[in-house]
Amino acid sequence: MLPQHLRTLAGLGAGVSAEVTLEVGAPVTMRTVLDALEARFPMLRGTIREYGTGQRRAFLRFFACEEDWSHEGMDKELPGAVAEGREPLLIIGAIAGG
Repeated sequence: MLPQHLRTLAGLGAGVSAEVTLEVGAPVTMRTVLDALEARFPMLRGTIREYGTGQRRAFLRFFACEEDWSHEGMDKELPGAVAEGREPLLIIGAIAGG
């Protein structure tokens, strides 16, 4: 699931579901999911991960099976429920401010 600003950038118009379905080969990791997302929506390259390092951008969070995966390694396998499409991988814009 993508936050609204990334759906807009990807060309997914208003009223379109936040959910994007991707085909990802094993092993299903954060890296392989984001590779598949960026291949399908090239305009998202550099918006979720830094160009040079491939690391998560500071104000985005990843959640899988109601657990925060934001600081997990990019090559750690995602839970089976996410890999099988029974649960979503959530990409959430973090809230900052005072």
